[in-house]
Amino acid sequence: MRVLVTGASGHIGSAVVPELLGAGHEVVGLARSETAAAAVGAMGAEVRRGDLEDLDGLRAAAADADAVIHLAFDHHRMMLAGDFAGAAALDLAAVRAFGDALAGTGKTFIGIGMVREGDDPFSASPRAATGRVVVELAERDVRSVLVAVPQVVHSRRDRQGFVPTLIAIARGTGVSGYVGEGANRWPAVHTLDLAVLYRLALEKAPAGSQLHAAAEEGVPVREIAEVIGRHLGVPAVSVPAEQAADHFKFFAPFITFDNPTSSAGTRELLGWQPARPGLIADLDEGHYFAGE
Repeated sequence: MRVLVTGASGHIGSAVVPELLGAGHEVVGLARSETAAAAVGAMGAEVRRGDLEDLDGLRAAAADADAVIHLAFDHHRMMLAGDFAGAAALDLAAVRAFGDALAGTGKTFIGIGMVREGDDPFSASPRAATGRVVVELAERDVRSVLVAVPQVVHSRRDRQGFVPTLIAIARGTGVSGYVGEGANRWPAVHTLDLAVLYRLALEKAPAGSQLHAAAEEGVPVREIAEVIGRHLGVPAVSVPAEQAADHFKFFAPFITFDNPTSSAGTRELLGWQPARPGLIADLDEGHYFAGE
């Protein structure tokens, strides 16, 4: 299958591309820079230059593929600039462009997200609208699939996610913090296990599937902070909720996420069997703390 992968040189994409190539698929990686293009080419994929703001380019790239795996997202705008709504709006426009190109073809589109209803707090997220658009693509003869990627995707490839961010804050403040009792839980998955799930989704997931990619249902944030503190040689401390904004800065809205997630249905549907180390074991390997 000829597969267009956005975000191909990124954290998740750099694992998904080799996984697909190893299974015999032809991969085209979207690259927005010369550095990204070199990384995509080095993996053995075909390079297509472009970015999420070039909607005509996205439509053309999708029309030339059998499937699209959409992994790109403007994390810099979301995390560092604090413009989550702007990043989500850019992503929504890109998904709609892909949908326009794929409508009526029966081709595959795999996006990130989950459609949530009712009182679920995540249903009001700026990114929730994108998930609904992906689901609605099934009504336009697109084999649409959603993958709910956990808050924590961990491995040696992880440079900008939740864990590196917590580590950077702990280095800067001299304490490894959590809010309150730190009992809120983050679901987690190793990057390489997630890459396998994307391949299985491409090859086997029925149209309209909503897949949970959590290898671990929920790791308490206090446990994560304690491991970080031990490796950095700083105390793990509770930060009062009223001080969280000052302590965690731009990361404050994320530190209290509590989103335990089961992937039992996904494992049964696709035969997915995560085999890589869990989050705490991966942290204890030490690579997150090397070179500093």
